[in-house]
Amino acid sequence: MISSVSGAVQSRRADHVVIDCNGVGYRLSVSAKTLERVPAAGQSAALLAHLILKDDGIQLYGFATEAERELFLRLISVAGVGPKMALTALSGSNAGELRKAIAAGDAKRFQVVPGIGRKTAERVIVELREAFAGELDEEARSAPAGAESPRAVAREGLVALGYDPSEAEAMLAAAASVDEHAPPEALIEAALRGAVKAA
Repeated sequence: MISSVSGAVQSRRADHVVIDCNGVGYRLSVSAKTLERVPAAGQSAALLAHLILKDDGIQLYGFATEAERELFLRLISVAGVGPKMALTALSGSNAGELRKAIAAGDAKRFQVVPGIGRKTAERVIVELREAFAGELDEEARSAPAGAESPRAVAREGLVALGYDPSEAEAMLAAAASVDEHAPPEALIEAALRGAVKAA
């Protein structure tokens, strides 16, 4: 089983990337969220991966975070949700937001995804809601008392660098492609990178 791929980016397309790993080009289907974090052709990249064997061949899927890969696997475990549909769902929101939507029973969040109708959306909620709600409750209980979220810590870090709070919040909002559970350092880096591009 291929669990990760790293090497030079050969190409980036709307729904996949090709990464050259020791002379072999691996084509990985990716969500829009993961694609945003893949650098330009010629630069190095590393993606988590999941391999699916189908009657018509082998398909490799790539993910920027473990949270996204885990949610992809949970989504395709639901009857009627295939890999392509799961990637489309992951393209619209980050993994943390989707888990919260499922735990809250927000079926409408999935009905806006092309190919997911009301029945499929409700099936996702029925099959995953209880598990996700329990996991989120457990994560909340296990968090240290008074611990700040990574985003709050990142905002404080940007303020320490000289940005005012409103600027810092806007920069973090513009870096929404970064998983909300990423460490503060990654959030700050993404926010600063976005500010440079916007300049």
